Amino acid sequence: MFLLIVFHKPILSNMYAIITPLTSNIGYNTINIVYILGDAAMSVPLEVFSDLSERLNYNLPGFPLYVRKGMLHLFDRYTAPCHWHSDLEFIYVLNGSMEYFVNGKTVCVDKGNGIFVNSRRLHYGFSTERNDCFFIVIAVHPSLLGENARIVRAYLEEKFGPHTDDFILLNSQIRWQREVLLLMDRMFNEMHKDAPNLLRLLSQAMSLCASMGDHLQQSSANSTYDQSWISVCKMTGFIHQHYNIKMTLCDIAAAGAVCRSRCCELFRKYIGQTPNNYLMLYRIQKGCEMLRETKRSIG
Repeated sequence: MFLLIVFHKPILSNMYAIITPLTSNIGYNTINIVYILGDAAMSVPLEVFSDLSERLNYNLPGFPLYVRKGMLHLFDRYTAPCHWHSDLEFIYVLNGSMEYFVNGKTVCVDKGNGIFVNSRRLHYGFSTERNDCFFIVIAVHPSLLGENARIVRAYLEEKFGPHTDDFILLNSQIRWQREVLLLMDRMFNEMHKDAPNLLRLLSQAMSLCASMGDHLQQSSANSTYDQSWISVCKMTGFIHQHYNIKMTLCDIAAAGAVCRSRCCELFRKYIGQTPNNYLMLYRIQKGCEMLRETKRSIG
């Protein structure tokens, strides 16, 4: 049996913290919750491919800007799937807190603060204690910034390429970072008007990215980034393609052309899990999808 619950924006900010305990006592096996935020409904599943890339569901067709609100408890075990995309991503925590993993580093993002994640970095938000978090997420694709122009493409590569900082924590106590967080809130309100002003949204998106470009630093730590990235993508792709057959650590490592110890090191650094744990969770995910999409029972 399935339960669909719809909350409208006026009650969401006060209700989000009690949704999970409220529904857990109802007795339904599966709970599907949709939040209506103005004209936006956040769909829970992320569309992540075998190389861990995500395809974003932009708000407006032909306008590659993603502006929505989300909640951690919508994800299995309060953990979003590990993924990457070319888009520049901004998170603003409105209530609660979350841990955020970016390319091997984990930081905490508290209420009123946020994080910027650079292009093509593996990342995901989660809560070890399974506490909820309510946040705004904005993703800006480089094409929106005019990357087809040679001079712009060179600037974007310099500022948002693999040899700059992976992320910037946004602290509301620091003036320029507080302005970024407030701009994110204005962008959400603009996007979800009945008739959003696309030029204003474009200007706001450019302002967000320009602020990051002013403060990102060159990072020598990313000198082996490309080869490591290729190995990780090959190994996760192998798992996605062959998860339904017997698989050993040697098999996974061989797919990435690395030894077993290097395989484990790369998984810990870029995904935050062991290869075997990643395989187990992916098998569980695919099993759940099969149960949802067919009439098969667990027995």
